[in-house]
Amino acid sequence: MGTLMTKEEQHLRFNNILKQSFVDPKEEIPEPPISISKGKNKLGEYIPIGTYGNFSFISAGPKSKKTFLVSLLASAYLGSYESLVGDLKGFKGDKKLIHYDTEQSRYHAQKTFKRVHRMTKDASDYYTYALRQFSPEDRLDFIDWHLAQTDNVGLVIIDGVADLLNDINDLEKSNKVIHYLMKWTQDYNIHIVTVIHSNFYNNKATGHLGSFLEKKTETQITVTPTEDDPNVVVVDCKRSRGYSFDTFSFEIKSGLPIVCKMPDNINQFLHS
Repeated sequence: MGTLMTKEEQHLRFNNILKQSFVDPKEEIPEPPISISKGKNKLGEYIPIGTYGNFSFISAGPKSKKTFLVSLLASAYLGSYESLVGDLKGFKGDKKLIHYDTEQSRYHAQKTFKRVHRMTKDASDYYTYALRQFSPEDRLDFIDWHLAQTDNVGLVIIDGVADLLNDINDLEKSNKVIHYLMKWTQDYNIHIVTVIHSNFYNNKATGHLGSFLEKKTETQITVTPTEDDPNVVVVDCKRSRGYSFDTFSFEIKSGLPIVCKMPDNINQFLHS
């Protein structure tokens, strides 16, 4: 149990929450700026995949090429070639991109990070870390510490978020991870892209953690390889708090993900 607070300490704590949480209906609160977009709507406005101050997540099964989508989004944010990313667009400015990989060995994590360097005009603001050898508690605490130490962060990638806790069906620890995602995005005005596996039988993100992500996220993205060619992958916006981006596809060529023409049987991939 936590340390008991005096009445004065409680008053100060709740008075602080009162001030920070109050929303004046008359106040003009601007829409959060876009971090990554995909295409434009009929009014010529960019359609966000994610905005600053929010988080999104990619859910997909094993060997679904979801890490290639991560590379595609990272390179678009940093400033890639249109021939590779199509109308994916990053609104980076002078901000940094931090990429945490929790699943792969240093060798394979480096291969993923090097792919982004190959696709990007300037990767000097791309910072990469492999955390597989650490405990879930150390990974979570390290990210919390590292973000506090790093200035001017814009986009954060956590591949995969389930490795920040021991059991994705642990309600308390799942809530704790979600709390940190919401806290980080709020405190640092960043966008976080997380990656989590989906169930094979219903395409839902796994465990209580996946359920909480679906409730709290700005955008849920699914990744599905096509049956005709596993190197062609369909990316769909399953849920969004705003205007959903149009479904698109990419293919793997020479080890790089490249936005490509949509497959003819696209309807089977939409919001499945």
